[in-house]
Order: sequence, then structure tokens, then C-alpha cells
Amino acid sequence: MASYDVIIIGSGPGGYVCAIRCAQLGLKTAVVEGRDTLGGTCLNVGCIPSKALLHASHQLHEAEHNFAKMGLTGAAPKVDWDQMLAYKDDVIGQNTKGIEFLFKKNKVDWLKGWGSIPAAGKVQVGEDVHDAKHIIIASGSEAASIPGAEVTIDEKTVATSTGALELPKIPKSMVVVGGGVIGLELGSVYARLGTEVTVIEFMDGITPGMDLEVARALQKTLKKQGLNFVMGAAVQNVETLKTKAKVTYKLRKDDSEVTVDAETVLVSTGRKPFVEGLGLEALGVEMTKRGQIAQNSFRTNIPGIYAIGDVIEGPMLAHKAEDEGVAVAEMIAGQHPHVNYNLIPGVIYTHPEVATVGQTEEQLKEEGRAYKVGKFSFMGNGRAKAVFAGDGFVKLLADAKTDRILGCHVIGPAAGDLIHEVCVAMEFGASAEDLARTCHAHPTFSEAMREAAMACGDGPIHA
Repeated sequence: MASYDVIIIGSGPGGYVCAIRCAQLGLKTAVVEGRDTLGGTCLNVGCIPSKALLHASHQLHEAEHNFAKMGLTGAAPKVDWDQMLAYKDDVIGQNTKGIEFLFKKNKVDWLKGWGSIPAAGKVQVGEDVHDAKHIIIASGSEAASIPGAEVTIDEKTVATSTGALELPKIPKSMVVVGGGVIGLELGSVYARLGTEVTVIEFMDGITPGMDLEVARALQKTLKKQGLNFVMGAAVQNVETLKTKAKVTYKLRKDDSEVTVDAETVLVSTGRKPFVEGLGLEALGVEMTKRGQIAQNSFRTNIPGIYAIGDVIEGPMLAHKAEDEGVAVAEMIAGQHPHVNYNLIPGVIYTHPEVATVGQTEEQLKEEGRAYKVGKFSFMGNGRAKAVFAGDGFVKLLADAKTDRILGCHVIGPAAGDLIHEVCVAMEFGASAEDLARTCHAHPTFSEAMREAAMACGDGPIHA
């Protein structure tokens, strides 16, 4: 069989970006992928299709609630669910074919099938065994089930995010188990399409780990949009019947049990590394207690075998995997790359969007660090008001003494795009004043970022 400098297992954002970078650096490269299309979870059943449905359902929301205000009158559009799914599938196809084109352009071989590692330096795909000087595991993650609960997932009545992206019809009611990013995004999609959505979350607030002020603002806004929330509740059982499911949960405050019916249940309690079938146990690859591949600068304990993306520790984000893919490629090529894990932004693509980077107020308080807060509401932003997007605010955190930016948390229009000027500023050690003195075009949403930075100059100081 063929011999390669690098074989990457998995063609998701980590794997395909890594492969292209390896090829650019002159390494003979192949990628193992068992799906019929490249792109992994993200492009096929994750980030990309969910954004297509979020966009389509948001347009429906605009037509139903804001078009008349702008003088756009006429019959409200009807939802053709089959056509909406076809649009989503077309978006997937354009992206996956784009990766296939890039592989051909950069002379990256696609080894079609599911891979395993029978020995160091060997990758088996079907009956074929290939040689590789370096093997990179980028096999991604899969949906986790509900901890401690009895549940059978059929991807129709009880679905993960994969099934929720292609339900046979729009359900009248849906219970979303888990108030994290995936549950809130897909819950938003179906709420806009007319589904009665109830989110059941174990913790006392949604999006655990996010800046509390932003998380509360997001929950309040989503509640206005029609999503119902049950907080502090542990799901005990999901029973699938002929036409519906019964969800039983226990309230943590008093141990009382409640049972609710739903046409569809979306299980969105997080994701776990997908390493099944790779042969890691027989190979002796060290794992963490949480089922991740243990690594040091992407190197596992087996020489020549590396791991990146969702299979290792850190946030399960496509862009984190991409950065790691570039880094490990450059490391193998003899360079000295670096991934700044303190500056990986996170985005929730609801409406309004939420974007964060750096530390939260809660983290700074726990650290005992003196900091300043600069805030600015999008209600004071002319562009936002003109497009019915005045909900939300920018919250900038800076060191009380040096004024160096420590974090930024945005809930508002285009938050996922706005956050990156702060990412760049923080990468170069900029101060809030540096950002405040940078000219921003008017009228743009980005002016809210500058205003928050200006507010840092005269804002309150917290110790």
C-alpha cells in the first residue's frame, strides 16, 4: 500500500485544515474519512446546516414581525419544510464539495473508509494498510446521552442534533434537554417555525461558564421569543410512545418529579470524543478520565501519533480544532507554532447572537484581580435600531491598573463577527484606550465595541 509523511484520521475542520497545511509544507498527505462527503460533523450535521436553518427561520421571523413596520406588506410566507431542508442540504453540498476541490488542488489523497491504527506507523482502511511517518487523530466527537437517565435515541421522536436537522416534519412541541449552545440554537429554529419549545437544564442558568450577566440577558430575550425554561431539573427518563415522548424530570430544589409530553425530544447535553474503532486501547494510547486522548503539545504517549480537536481537552469548537491542525502540521514540518488557548472566541448563533472571548467577571473576581467594566447598549447604536436589533450590549473588561483588555462579552447583532477586533487587540496586548482611540465607521454595529472601550475609561473599578 501507499506510504505517506502524514495520515490524518478524520476530515472535519481540524483534519481537513491540517491536511491542507501539511500539503502546503511539502508533506505527502492523506486523510481517512468514512462518510460519503468530507467536512466531518461540522459541515455535514453540525455548524453549517444549523446556521442555514437559523438563517431561514430568522427570515420567517422578520417577515412575520418586522416587514410590515418597514412598509413591506402582503401575505405572510408559508413554511415549505421540505424545501427548507433542501436548501440546507444544498448549503452542505457546496461546502463539502469545496473541501474536495481543495484536496485535489493541494494533492491530498482521500482514503475512503473508516480507519484504525493497528500499530505505530500503520493506518488500516478496510483491507488496506498504509504506512505513515506521522499519524494525526482528528476523529471529532459524537452527541452524549443524558447522564443517569434511561433514553433510547431514534433520531425522530428522540433526537440528537443530527436528527433535529432533518426531522420528517415540524413538531408541534419539543423538549430540549440541555441549555447549552446546541439546544438553544436548534430550539430557536423550531420556536420560530411555530413549535412550542421547552428547555430543561440541570444547572440554575443556561450556557454554564458564560459571563452571568450575558447569560441572564440571553435567557430573558429567548423567553420573550417564546422559549420556555425549566431550570435546576435533572431528567430521569425519556419514554418513547407511538406519537410522542414522555420526559420525566426531578427538580433539584425539592426532589419533586414532573412528567411532560412532547412530540419530539432533542437531547443536547454535550458531546464526547469519538474514538471508537481506532484501536487506541490495544495500541496503549493514554486516555484521560473524561475519555479524551492525553497529549502534550498534540503528541500522544506513542511516538509518531498525535491528536487534535474534539478528541483532546479544551472547548469542542471547530476553530479551535483548525488552529490545532495548523499547529501540528507546522510542528511536524519543523516549525515552532503556538495556539493561544486564552483567546479562542465562543459564539451562540441565536438572535441576538452572543460572542465571548477572554475572562468573565466571575473568573476575575475569583482570581482577586482588580478590573474595570465598560458597557454599551445596542439601543444606543443607530444602525442596530434601524434594523430592529437594539436588544443586547457590549461588555468589555480591562485591568484596573494597566488598562489591558482581559475579556469581552457581546450579546447583540453580528456579535460573532464583532468579537474578533477584540481577539486581535488582546493578541497584541492592547488596552481599552487603544480600542477606544481606533476610528470605527459610522453607522456600524462595531461602534458599540468602541463605545464600550470608551466607557472603560470612566467605568467602575471592581476589586
